[in-house]
Amino acid sequence: MRIDRIDHVVLTVSDVERTCEFYSTVLGMKTVEFDVGRKALWFGAQKINLHEAGNEFEPKAGTPRAGSADLCFVARGSLEDVVTHLMACDVEIIHGPVRKEGALGTMKSVYFRDPDANLIEVSSYRAAYRKLSPPN
Repeated sequence: MRIDRIDHVVLTVSDVERTCEFYSTVLGMKTVEFDVGRKALWFGAQKINLHEAGNEFEPKAGTPRAGSADLCFVARGSLEDVVTHLMACDVEIIHGPVRKEGALGTMKSVYFRDPDANLIEVSSYRAAYRKLSPPN
């Protein structure tokens, strides 16, 4: 077997509506509803399914907890545009901008927290940075 990509991840949150508002306003994700009463955050060709802590859907993680995620998203624009947008949204940057190594090479990143204190990293790759090939 060889894995091609991630289709979706599940994020356990304390308040689904508050999470949808934050991720749509700050990160530009679209809130979508599916099945009966389920919500997800959709962006690009991926989505984040949301589970409310204490009311998770089955099957679920062994120990689901709000605030335990560490997620990295890649922005289309410059990191300077990301920083300007975060400031306009009154989001506190807790680290960065800083150089990091991502799946495709060197990138610049900033870090902040969502309403449940999940660590969110937003990064931007630049053409001048070294690009890596995915592992075989």
